[in-house]
Amino acid sequence: MELLWQLVDFALHIDAHLFELAEKYGVWIYVILFIVVFCETGLVVTPFLPGDSLLFASGVAAGIGLMGYGEVMLTLFAAGVLGDAVNYSIGRHVGPAVFARENRFIKKRYLIKAHDFYARHGGKAIVLARFVPIVRTFAPFVAGIALMFPPTFFFFNVTGCAFWVSSLVSAGYFLGSIPWVRENFSLIVYGIIVVSVLPVLVEGVRARRRMM
Repeated sequence: MELLWQLVDFALHIDAHLFELAEKYGVWIYVILFIVVFCETGLVVTPFLPGDSLLFASGVAAGIGLMGYGEVMLTLFAAGVLGDAVNYSIGRHVGPAVFARENRFIKKRYLIKAHDFYARHGGKAIVLARFVPIVRTFAPFVAGIALMFPPTFFFFNVTGCAFWVSSLVSAGYFLGSIPWVRENFSLIVYGIIVVSVLPVLVEGVRARRRMM
């Protein structure tokens, strides 16, 4: 429980924690960033870890000289690509067993529909999912279960991660030099979290209305 609260505190005050860790651990901060992003994208049990806000904060930290811009981009890109690849591999390994029999919690017809969906829109889904918390964590897992063609997944995994990392890190890097941004950084982080979660909330409301 204490660890959970520490993770929540880290997510909500990521600006203070990240800057402090960068000053304290030096080059080891890249290892910390890699682990956090890898777990957020690669493990279906850790979708609550900071993603968008961490990328933005990392860009700000690079902009004020606490980290290298190129090093941050490379570290986060590698973590995001490898995380999705591992998540996809786990889903692909589990998929055949799930398809082979009826499951109390996962209906086979839903998996077939998911397979058809990814056959038609898989690339677009993988790229867009990068910018949606929670969905970002589950999308590659579902793509693996749906047996998306590996080269296709690899292409859109790399493409989506490149857009995700470059856009958010660059935004933090260039906007972080603005005094107002630095003075109100916590509010901006909260705003990023709200905007990121908004699509999930909207889709939840729409799904509820369709069921009524």
